[in-house]
Amino acid sequence: MPGTLFLVSTPIGNLDDITLRAVSTLRQVAVIACEDTRHSRKLLDHLEISTPLLSCHEHNEVGRSQQLVERLLAGDSVALISDAGTPLVSDPGFRLVEAAIAVSIPVVPIPGPSAAVAALSASGLPTDAFRFAGFLPAKRTQRLKQLELLLEVEETIVFYEAPHRILDSLADIEQVLGAERPVVVARELTKLHEEFLRGTASQVHALLSARPAIKGEITLIIGKMGKMAKRTPSAGEVDLASEVDHLQSGGMPRMDAIKEVARRYNLGKRDVYKRLTPEGI
Repeated sequence: MPGTLFLVSTPIGNLDDITLRAVSTLRQVAVIACEDTRHSRKLLDHLEISTPLLSCHEHNEVGRSQQLVERLLAGDSVALISDAGTPLVSDPGFRLVEAAIAVSIPVVPIPGPSAAVAALSASGLPTDAFRFAGFLPAKRTQRLKQLELLLEVEETIVFYEAPHRILDSLADIEQVLGAERPVVVARELTKLHEEFLRGTASQVHALLSARPAIKGEITLIIGKMGKMAKRTPSAGEVDLASEVDHLQSGGMPRMDAIKEVARRYNLGKRDVYKRLTPEGI
């Protein structure tokens, strides 16, 4: 009988997030395939697991997959882990899983931490439907093209992003999807300095731009626009003062009217107020 290929999720920061089933599986398999043996050895040492490690990363995955499939066919069970989180989600492993399925080797997921799901759940953005899109392209021309393809997407969109590119990506989101597009930057999830920055693309961009340095793993979430915001994507195309006056004429207090207009056009209350009083009075 062939062995089983287990896809084991590991912590993305806090080591206490490892599951009991993951620990049991990592102890029982014949070998653990991982991206970086030095990195994964630290986790195994913490868990007091002595199972041998074997590297399987983007540069050797094709050849390594064949070796692992041969061991699986011979009866050994294998666990695949990534440096952090759920294997195959923007990490190596697809070729191994594809090769195992091709020869009828059982593939069993051991669920656990995932930065994309963790960030989405606490983002405050709609979770009824979402699209995970991996990393945004590093080159700006390609990044702009990908963002343009998302203009009509109805779901919340989840990306991973590098800290040294996050400001450029937010600037491109402002340009393509609109400065008022709801955005969440989740940084250093489950770690000591975990942080969520929520607001419009321009607001979050401004907050991060004011920092001397940006560090840590980042999950970038882009919210979907409401129907009203999609119909009038730029607040500059509407007369905000008239909208507020119309609501006030119906008996609504001025500040409540400003809040309602901000909600309709997916703006911040302060943004609407500033546009009504450019001098900041």
